Amino acid sequence: MDSIQKELLFQVADLHGTPEGAYNIRGNGESVGRNVTANIDIVSKTDGKPGIDIFIKPGTKNESVHIPVIITKAGLQEVVYNDFYIGEGADVVIVAGCGIHNDGENTTSRHDGVHTFHVGKNAKVKYVEKHYGEGDGNGKNVMNPETVVHLDEGAHMTMETTQIKGIDSTKRITRADMKEGANFIVKEKLYTHGNQVADTDFVIDMNGEGCSADVMSRSVAAGHSVQHFVSTMNGNAPCHGHTECDAIIMDKAAVTAAPCLTANHIDAELIHEAAIGKIAGEQLVKLMTLGLTEQEAEEQIIKGFLH
Repeated sequence: MDSIQKELLFQVADLHGTPEGAYNIRGNGESVGRNVTANIDIVSKTDGKPGIDIFIKPGTKNESVHIPVIITKAGLQEVVYNDFYIGEGADVVIVAGCGIHNDGENTTSRHDGVHTFHVGKNAKVKYVEKHYGEGDGNGKNVMNPETVVHLDEGAHMTMETTQIKGIDSTKRITRADMKEGANFIVKEKLYTHGNQVADTDFVIDMNGEGCSADVMSRSVAAGHSVQHFVSTMNGNAPCHGHTECDAIIMDKAAVTAAPCLTANHIDAELIHEAAIGKIAGEQLVKLMTLGLTEQEAEEQIIKGFLH
């Protein structure tokens, strides 16, 4: 890998080199490195679609899978399908993410990733996904992640998604269905600036007794950027659901938050919260009295908000 590819790999997966354990690194449309373990197998798809299938054996503990994607070829556009099969009682960490460096003139580099998780009974998954873009030209970086989650009885999944720089357009789709006693936690962090556009769309079906879901989104919209956040929770059984959108708006940006709750069972407990506002003046003043400029104060507030 060259220095640009190494920097992208660090930004999206916190990797300074080849990771330990199972991994599949995709670069400019093809696999550039792969490793499997005794408990985790990674195979290329055989149905004609680009992508991989990841099989994690039941009972697997304290192992990780890294599947980062990096694009440095200006104008490259791709759709990738990755399916995860997590066995009963497993407890693993999965690190994904995509980094694009586009230095082309009037080009669009694009990565659409469709990730489907089949999480077995009483299994636990921590899924981390980061998106990052950069470039020296005036090309556009586009990423459209789609995540589909199927949680079996007693399964637990935490999903942490971060987009903090360089993505001109993104459509972020998440679909989840849950069986008895399952738990799904989502933590989204999003920053847009310039003329960037970001759409987030969650739909969660809580079908099993005693299941629960907690969706939390924190975002900052600056410049002339536009954000749309839609979160739909369907309580189809005795369950507990909470969805929260907290956004800071700056400059000439626009933010829409639309949480939606549907209770189809008398014992479905559903809560939503949404807040959009500017940085409080007293926060800026307090930091500026410590010697920071207004811009530095804003940066510190945003950093703490998205931490």
